[in-house]
Amino acid sequence: MKILFDPEILAVAPQFRVIKVEATIENGPTSDALWKELLAEGDRVRNLYDMSMINKRPGIAATRQAYKALGKEPNRYRPSSEALCRRLVKGMELYRTLTLIDLINLLSVRSGYSIGGFDADKIQGDTLRLGAGREGEHFEAIGRGVLNIASLPIYRDVIGGIGTPTSDEERTKLTPDTQHLLMCINIYGEELSLEDTINFTTDLLSRHANADDIKIEIISAQ
Repeated sequence: MKILFDPEILAVAPQFRVIKVEATIENGPTSDALWKELLAEGDRVRNLYDMSMINKRPGIAATRQAYKALGKEPNRYRPSSEALCRRLVKGMELYRTLTLIDLINLLSVRSGYSIGGFDADKIQGDTLRLGAGREGEHFEAIGRGVLNIASLPIYRDVIGGIGTPTSDEERTKLTPDTQHLLMCINIYGEELSLEDTINFTTDLLSRHANADDIKIEIISAQ
């Protein structure tokens, strides 16, 4: 799968990088071991940050800045990494779902990066383009209904949008039947180092999703 950047993204986020992860995986219910790791990470975040500090985490702050530069209000359409951390600091529980979803949540909370997780077999074509959402462009956000994606960064395949830093789309979502994962770790500003992010990602996939044939590529806007 190729990933290309449209000019509007290059204009507002010239330092943007994405870690593209492809793998064959198993996506059953979240194990007790993975859930325990996610809960421990939640405790770590609550001990490190209060509510006023979350949007100042480097990975989150840089994503918010990209939203503002594109014309989107990040307090109304929060990046998923920020929304997860806010939920944890408020003392609210996360939902226990499927292995890949909770694995991505753990990685996002640890790194500060918003991460797209897609069923690669549902993506149409062999190229994704990262651009900006348009007025009136339809996007069925997972568990949220229709989302106004105008001026949000968005990955599109040949049919339309599949993922933003705020939410992914129903059409390509991860399910128990998913066998081939495409993960896009969106780095608008570095927080956890690329090496540590990649190592943590491969470790989680290997231990919890029985991942095979893991392929990783760093794609830069420059």
